[in-house]
Amino acid sequence: MKNLLYKERRLAASPLSYFFLAFSLMTFLPGYPILVGSFFVCLGIFYSFQQARECGDVTYSVLLPVRKRDVVTAKYRFVLEIELAAFLLCAVFTALRMRLLGQAAVYAQNPMLNANLCYLGFILLNFALFNLIFLGGFFKTAYKFGVPFLIYTAAGILLVAAAEVLHHLPGLEGLNAPDRVDAPQLAVFGLGLLVFALGTFLSHSASVRRFERLDL
Repeated sequence: MKNLLYKERRLAASPLSYFFLAFSLMTFLPGYPILVGSFFVCLGIFYSFQQARECGDVTYSVLLPVRKRDVVTAKYRFVLEIELAAFLLCAVFTALRMRLLGQAAVYAQNPMLNANLCYLGFILLNFALFNLIFLGGFFKTAYKFGVPFLIYTAAGILLVAAAEVLHHLPGLEGLNAPDRVDAPQLAVFGLGLLVFALGTFLSHSASVRRFERLDL
C-alpha cells in the first residue's frame, strides 16, 4: 500500500492537483461564493484521474503484485490527502479571517456566505459529494469519468446555491456570522463531518466491490 500511494503522489497525480490547493485562498474573498474554491480543488483531482487514464495507470496498477482492492484504496487515500490538505488550509484561513478581519466592513456587510464554521461544514459536504458521485462513478468502469464529473458538477452547483440561500432565511442569519460561532453553524459543521466520513466510507466500499468484479 505504501508503494502504491507513493505512485499515486509522484507518478499518477497531475501537478494541478497540488497547484489547485491554492484556491483555498478564495476563503478571503468578500462578495463572492467562496465555496467554489473547494470545487476547484476537486477539479484538480479530476485532472489526476484524467492523466492516469490516458497513461493506462489502472491497467498498470492491476498488473503489479497487489490486490485489486488496494489499487482502489490507494486512489481514495490520495484523494483524501488532497481534500484534507485543502480543508486544513481553509480552516486556518477561516480562523484568521474571523479572528483578525471579522469586523472589517467588507466581511461584516458581506451578503454572500462568510468564512466560518458553516462554510467549513459545506466544504466537507462538497467533498462528500465528490467522493460519492465522482469516485464511486469512476470505479464502475475504471475508465469513464466524464458523466460522473458532470453529475458531481450539477450537484456541487446546487450545494453552493443552498449555502448562499440558507443564511438569508429567517432564523438562520447566524449561519453567516463573520466573527463568531453560533449553534446553527455547529449543526452544519457536524452534518458535514458526518456526511463526509460516512459518504467516503460507503463510496470506498462500493468502489472496491465494483472494481473487483471488473474484467480489465
